[in-house]
Amino acid sequence: MRYIGSGVPAPPAVEVVRGGIIESVHRAHIAVVGPDGRLLQAAGDPEVRVFARSSLKPLIAAAMVDLGFRPSSPQSAALSAASHSGEPFHVASVQAMLAAVGLNADALANTPDWPFDETARVAWIAGGGQKTRLHANCSGKHAAMLTTCVVNGWDVGSYLSPSHPLPMALGEAVAASTGADPADVAVDGCGAAIWAVPLVGLASAFAGLAAAAPGSSQRVIADGMRAAPEFVGGSRREATELMRAFPGMIAKDGADGVYAATLPDGRGVALKLEDGAPRARPAAIAGTLALLGLDPAALAPVLDWEKVNGGGRPVGQMRPVMELREV
Repeated sequence: MRYIGSGVPAPPAVEVVRGGIIESVHRAHIAVVGPDGRLLQAAGDPEVRVFARSSLKPLIAAAMVDLGFRPSSPQSAALSAASHSGEPFHVASVQAMLAAVGLNADALANTPDWPFDETARVAWIAGGGQKTRLHANCSGKHAAMLTTCVVNGWDVGSYLSPSHPLPMALGEAVAASTGADPADVAVDGCGAAIWAVPLVGLASAFAGLAAAAPGSSQRVIADGMRAAPEFVGGSRREATELMRAFPGMIAKDGADGVYAATLPDGRGVALKLEDGAPRARPAAIAGTLALLGLDPAALAPVLDWEKVNGGGRPVGQMRPVMELREV
């Protein structure tokens, strides 16, 4: 097994340019697969195993549908796979998901946090609000986890325990869809289990989301994300922007420099920034998608998502420099 720091080195993917001088370089591993899941192009090591972090959420959400979770709407399907911004409509929808199975926010065991969205965060703090589990970006996933427990008659108080039936079943599902080893498990930022997956396996699983048959668990989640991208991210998030700009796309960012997406034509792509830098993530996915033939003009807002500023004005740019080799 190959992990970050071993095997094939990651080539440069994004340069940070300030005043015409390259200030920093971010390197990335990238895997691109066809609609059939076959590896087509790569940068660095497409077999490297990474913690896909929140990019794994759509696959986990689909696994919960297989276990009996039934989203009541496209919005709740999207929210179960979300890293939401903690805007009021996100919080209200998570509360509704919990109420539908007789629970409330007290049942959540994820890490309390502020709203991710700056506007929502400022308003919440100005009103005297504190960090809450509802406002944390992962509360939709955790509400779906609790719902799955209720449906199956599993204990809701210990749903994050490694020996609980839910994470054990999710580990097997992740292994089946990505080629991961279910024993290759750690704890994500929200307290839930996370599995190290081969990068190409992540890209292939996302291609599987795009190709899923109507009525399948994967299709339920894919259709929800496409129909309600603002529930996947938020009103002001680059993953939401990507899905709005390219109908049919599924895009999911992840902590520590991960991104996974399906293209409208069914190809799947996954990337991991070796240094985990979140600032380079939008430019990395935008640059990769441009190489794969997507409209650069439509990608421009995502490419320029993270600013290189000086004195409050742009003085540079995040410049994609990745190259993909045919496999």
